Amino acid sequence: MRAGKVWLGACGIVIRGEEALVVKKAYSGLKGQWSFPAGFVQEGETVDVAAVREVLEETGIEAIIRHVAAIRSGVIRESISDNMVVFWMDYVSGEPRPQEGEILETRFMPIEELLTHPLSSTYLKIILPKYKERESGLSGQSHDIDPVFSYTSYKIFK
Repeated sequence: MRAGKVWLGACGIVIRGEEALVVKKAYSGLKGQWSFPAGFVQEGETVDVAAVREVLEETGIEAIIRHVAAIRSGVIRESISDNMVVFWMDYVSGEPRPQEGEILETRFMPIEELLTHPLSSTYLKIILPKYKERESGLSGQSHDIDPVFSYTSYKIFK
């Protein structure tokens, strides 16, 4: 959700064997760099559902959530709170195809190559070395909760 000065995004790192799914965005500060599929959480969806949706929209790849990989949080120009929940995901099906107008290119690339590629984004190089440890992340479960807040979907990642 990109409303006002507090943003919430979702990102999916899809692993297939020893490869990771990456995209080159057609816009933003990451234009022309290899990065992970990501976007803003929309009204009425949980952050994990947003990650699955963004991966499918941007790449045509169906994937499922494995665990939380990281939470990235920063402040842009001392005023915008920019937050993203990043998930390790497992490949299910599909062939990479870029989303028209948003993604220049998408493909599975060897992880070892991505770690040294000059067009790999800084964030990719920080998080991707942890892919072998993805078994020990935080998995999400739906829970019945006190109805006081009237949640229609509620998950806890632990």
